[in-house]
Amino acid sequence: MSREGETDTPGIDPQQLWLSPAQPRRGRKPAYSREAITAAAVALADAEGLEAVTMRRVAAQVGAGVMSLYSYAPDKETLLNLMVDHVSGELPTTDTPTGDWRADLKAIAHLQRAHMLRHPWLPAALATRRIPGPNTLAFLERALAALRPTGLDGMAKLEVFAQLTAFVAGHTAHEIAQATASQSPDRAAAEARYLAAVATDGHHPELAEALSAPGRPLTPEATFTRFLNRLVDGLDTG
Repeated sequence: MSREGETDTPGIDPQQLWLSPAQPRRGRKPAYSREAITAAAVALADAEGLEAVTMRRVAAQVGAGVMSLYSYAPDKETLLNLMVDHVSGELPTTDTPTGDWRADLKAIAHLQRAHMLRHPWLPAALATRRIPGPNTLAFLERALAALRPTGLDGMAKLEVFAQLTAFVAGHTAHEIAQATASQSPDRAAAEARYLAAVATDGHHPELAEALSAPGRPLTPEATFTRFLNRLVDGLDTG
């Protein structure tokens, strides 16, 4: 956000963003840092969502002038990239792969889901192209190591990890939205009554058969695990 509310950006230079010192270009030594600015933006997003993250709000959090922040994050895309990589530092990266790539991939997906539930804004932030920073690359390195036993080439491994991350982000975003929409204790019961009525109207035999099947655990964790198993167990590495 090069000016308050502005989202367009001509593009980010990855080397300048990740390989250059995180200091302003000129002026006296500041009392804040890019790390502090990013942490403040993450705290705002965690508490109030991405919409709350503006330069004005972030500046107030760190006690800086709004304009002084632009030498650290000149636009919203830059700030979002910094935020994504900042929280990626919470993900463990040193675990040694077990050699069972499907089990390792599922473990990675569960880590991603828990991570996104801690930061509900993250699925939306990942929906557009992000330039991986050092923390993101460290987690990617772990995933690629887990996929080594598949014999897939490098690009295919990257595609598998991208597919897994997209699944986790989409599922978790839906999970978060459903939890928010289900605040009323009567809502789930009303939806169940509606589906039961539709299933018995004679016009939806396939739905009626599906709903008559034995029940399965409906906790968010159990549902995620079932979907994840179908995805990973069905991956073709031939």
